[in-house]
Amino acid sequence: MSNFKGNVAVHAITWGEDHFKALEEASKLGYRAIEPWASFVLSYEDRMEEFNELLAKHGLAMTALYGGASGGMNRRFSNPEARQEIIDYNVRLARVIAKAGAEHLVFGPGGPRQKPTTLEELKHAAVTINEAAKRTFELGVKACLHPHLWTEVQDENELDELMSLCDPEVVFFAPDSAHLTGAGMDPAAIIRKYRDRVAYVHLKDLTSKEATKEDFPMLLGNEALPVFCELGLGSIDFPPIIEALNEIGYKGWMTVEIDKSTSTPLQSLEICRDFVEQQLNIPIRGV
Repeated sequence: MSNFKGNVAVHAITWGEDHFKALEEASKLGYRAIEPWASFVLSYEDRMEEFNELLAKHGLAMTALYGGASGGMNRRFSNPEARQEIIDYNVRLARVIAKAGAEHLVFGPGGPRQKPTTLEELKHAAVTINEAAKRTFELGVKACLHPHLWTEVQDENELDELMSLCDPEVVFFAPDSAHLTGAGMDPAAIIRKYRDRVAYVHLKDLTSKEATKEDFPMLLGNEALPVFCELGLGSIDFPPIIEALNEIGYKGWMTVEIDKSTSTPLQSLEICRDFVEQQLNIPIRGV
């Protein structure tokens, strides 16, 4: 058995808009926690007791929601004109997260990426992130910056600059194995670099390291070669990542994620579950 002290969850993104099936099949596969779509949870905003009962019915806990600057063409951390809208949206998400008994809000950057983000833009982004994170932290929810391919925060220099500009007391880090690798980073090294701020993790595989970050958008529509694939079927070496998490004493959630299945969500997440249990020696079922 691995020395991993955290717990494994699953992301609902694989099921698309079929939210209820996501809960049903995640539970059937033995996952005990899920990161659902923010829009789905917000549909229960005024009746969170009903949402919590729905989770309990399937034996699931909620781990986090994906927010930040995602969800709009002009909604970027680096756009001062979008600042208040971003803050308000994330405070709204933090309220439902807290009511669901969770503690993490993934701060996804805005996209699509058109060019590298300048230092001046990163300074604007830091102001927005700091203010939004301060507000969510007051609600008991940690804002976790999540570098993402094809967005305003993709490359290592952008991540490093933002992490230096953001308040370590309220802005945390959510590394994603595939997005870091696709941007040319070493996930294990990045986890060690930000060891004191890692608060949430996405575990994701990447089809090929041969495709550079500039090539990825060209692959998005190719069903024969999805950018992201089931765990263990791609190019990422996961044991060093788990070793790094163990080294920093990480005890939080590690959420398995695959954007789109080329078979069925049930089959894809079964492959991922079996990989985590059999190859990484981290139990999921019965935990």
